[in-house]
Amino acid sequence: MRKVIGIGETILDIIFENGQPERSVVGGSVLNGMVSLSRMGVPVTFISEAGDDRVGNMVCDFMTGNGINTDYIDRFEGRKSPVSLAFLGADKNAEYIFHTDYPEERLNMPFPEINENDIFVFGSFYALNLIYRDRFVEFLKEAKKRKALIYYDPNFRSAHKSDRNRLRGIVSENCEYATIVRGSDEDFCNLYEKKDMNKVYSEIVKRYCSCFMTTHGAEGVNLYANSITAHFDSKKITPVSTIGAGDNFNAGIVYGLIKYDIGCRDIPGLTEEDWAKVIQCGIDLSAEVCCSYSNYISPEFAAEYIKS
Repeated sequence: MRKVIGIGETILDIIFENGQPERSVVGGSVLNGMVSLSRMGVPVTFISEAGDDRVGNMVCDFMTGNGINTDYIDRFEGRKSPVSLAFLGADKNAEYIFHTDYPEERLNMPFPEINENDIFVFGSFYALNLIYRDRFVEFLKEAKKRKALIYYDPNFRSAHKSDRNRLRGIVSENCEYATIVRGSDEDFCNLYEKKDMNKVYSEIVKRYCSCFMTTHGAEGVNLYANSITAHFDSKKITPVSTIGAGDNFNAGIVYGLIKYDIGCRDIPGLTEEDWAKVIQCGIDLSAEVCCSYSNYISPEFAAEYIKS
């Protein structure tokens, strides 16, 4: 089976509701999707960092327990692992406060081998950090050279709006490497100050990547792929928490690409019907994770979904 390689932060999320901590879960925007994919039986390798503390041990043990290859986790000495505080509002969306203690030199380890039609997933602020940008781009170039399918989710949160002018160029460069770009309408509004996703695609993203998806919460999904423009409805649910919704939509799309044997060279020729099957996987996983406090689908749901 094709393998999936993700890169991003590992973090311990402590979730608060009504001012009280509800639970803690291992998270990170890319990692959330990697856990779900691994539970679906997909071979997953994750590139990341963690401290040599108790939290770092918990995070790595959790990944190993979920079948994720952790050979490429850089454990930095004498540092604390990242922790986030996630405060759920009445709409079940979260506001975050992050606590980090990273060293100056980062991603100082070899990268895994990547082959044609493997899928590389990256995104969030982790994909914009200039501290290790050269190293990051090195792997992007290798993935592109080897004809891997590259999936990018900018996940550009409101906390970074003050830096958007400085970061837009890096986002554009990331889009240029990507086979598929996916983000929420809120991400692109934060980044480009535009609410019309048609304009975001036609005026900005299309210059760099021809395949673009935007998610709109309960309002569904928009697809822009070469000559195709289509809308897909979300499932009608009552959410418990939206943490991990977009991350698991990404996981569903990646799973759909593998399930329907869609490789990098196939993307330009996909029909709207082809995309509908793939996007349904994204909608299904996203809806499922919204019905719990977890950042990823349950093993029970994964087992049933594979059967169906």
